[in-house]
Amino acid sequence: MEWKLEQNGVASSPAALTGSAKAVFRTLAFSGPSTRPQIGAVLGLSRPTMSAAIAELERLGYVEMIGMVQGPLGRRAVQYRIGPGAGHVIAVDAGSTHVRLRVSTLDRRLLYSHVYRLPVRQFVMNEEISRAVAGQVAAALAQAQPEWGPLRALGIAVPTRVVGPGGDAEASRQNVVFTAFRPPSGVAVVLENNVNCAAVAERYYGAAEGEETFAYIQIGLKIGMGLMLGGQLVRGRSGAAGEIGHLSFPLAPGMEPQAGEVERYLGTESLMVRVRADWPVDAGPPPGDTAELLFLAERGNQAAQRHVDRHAADIGAIVATCVSVVDPGLVVLGGGFGASPLLLPRVRETVNRLSYAAEIRSSLLGADATVLGIERLAIERALSAALGEDA
Repeated sequence: MEWKLEQNGVASSPAALTGSAKAVFRTLAFSGPSTRPQIGAVLGLSRPTMSAAIAELERLGYVEMIGMVQGPLGRRAVQYRIGPGAGHVIAVDAGSTHVRLRVSTLDRRLLYSHVYRLPVRQFVMNEEISRAVAGQVAAALAQAQPEWGPLRALGIAVPTRVVGPGGDAEASRQNVVFTAFRPPSGVAVVLENNVNCAAVAERYYGAAEGEETFAYIQIGLKIGMGLMLGGQLVRGRSGAAGEIGHLSFPLAPGMEPQAGEVERYLGTESLMVRVRADWPVDAGPPPGDTAELLFLAERGNQAAQRHVDRHAADIGAIVATCVSVVDPGLVVLGGGFGASPLLLPRVRETVNRLSYAAEIRSSLLGADATVLGIERLAIERALSAALGEDA
């Protein structure tokens, strides 16, 4: 389970539901609108049991009818979806450059969203990010409508490792997000590392959909890895599993390895410093950022292609290191720079040359990966709250 910080209980009293009603509710949450015959076939429930389960959920407003659909034999059937009584969640990606927020129902229907760009890039979790989160959550709460139902959970993805209840939260800096932000009273709060959240999203909605074992590697302003083994996130004893940005670097005669130097080298700011320092006079003005660098490379600019190729080789070497350690079989590349398909050929070649064979794919979710992942974790927490399954 995700690490959780509880704030004064949950949004409403637990509902006393039968096991079949709970199963139907979860199926509608994760599979979307369905008819009773469709749900009954998935769960192996009889027609009377399905009718009773739907009746239980309707009494609480947890499901609602949304129309009729034509069945395969010409019969019409009522279609149901999650109802307003089930409530909603707020998902926040408290990133280093942006704060992304989504408000959604428990079956992921979008109610409100906003992206706020931080005035200055932040390399560590700090009060500036906390203030931005406070402002964005306050704006979302002000938009709330009665038909959204109760707020069941608030999920926050943070750019730092996250420890459990017995861990050193001060050392992890995870609670810095609450220095200028106080969550709404009575709402369960889920904290998770941002790269782990992106891995969750890629598993359920993206390039690793249906895969139980893979690595998600983020390359942007910072770097990191989310590791999914057997369908479970690997967090480590102190929440630091996958923190590849802390790899010591460089390893060479006469050089002293420095903690975290690999992140500084592979991060996009250092990349652009190298690009500008080595940009030929006859290649036109140097790119202002990595987006422009990739654009120029795609358009055939040889200087841009050379720098992208070199950086892809460096990324491939880091990916090969990760593959050698955990042998995930599949690696999804994401992040502001890493998600570019331009990197794939060189990364694949480098990984297969330096390590075990692995399939390399680009993220299908891009910048939304983290917020979609924390939304999924918040929904799982909200389902437990709505069904009275909290510990």
